[in-house]
Amino acid sequence: MRRRAALLALLLGLIAVACSKPTLRVADIQLGRSLNADNSVREHATAFTPKDSIYIAVITAGKGTGTLSVRWTLGTRLLEEAKKPVSYTETAATDFGLKSGWGFPKGDYTAEVFLDGQSVGSRKFKVDDKR
Repeated sequence: MRRRAALLALLLGLIAVACSKPTLRVADIQLGRSLNADNSVREHATAFTPKDSIYIAVITAGKGTGTLSVRWTLGTRLLEEAKKPVSYTETAATDFGLKSGWGFPKGDYTAEVFLDGQSVGSRKFKVDDKR
């Protein structure tokens, strides 16, 4: 009887593992001025000039689907929020860019990253005349 119970518990455990939903997770958040072909950041930076391009690359690991988003703020002022649905089977990079046709105002900025609406980290950076 105990042997059957142990076998049943083992079988149920294996079924639970086989049916569990794959987990997509954020492994890294990169900030910089340019991107590589795979959407990872080429030139990492935390200081920018008003005319620089500004990119975030969200590096995900695991298998699954979800929605990545980035909330860009200058001080407490929301500048932009962008969302991208993703579906990956291996490590991948998803890029987001902050754009300004007239140049960025000087100041302290934050880019906060979300996976399915849950904050997973942020990067602070500065825009000034000097890098």
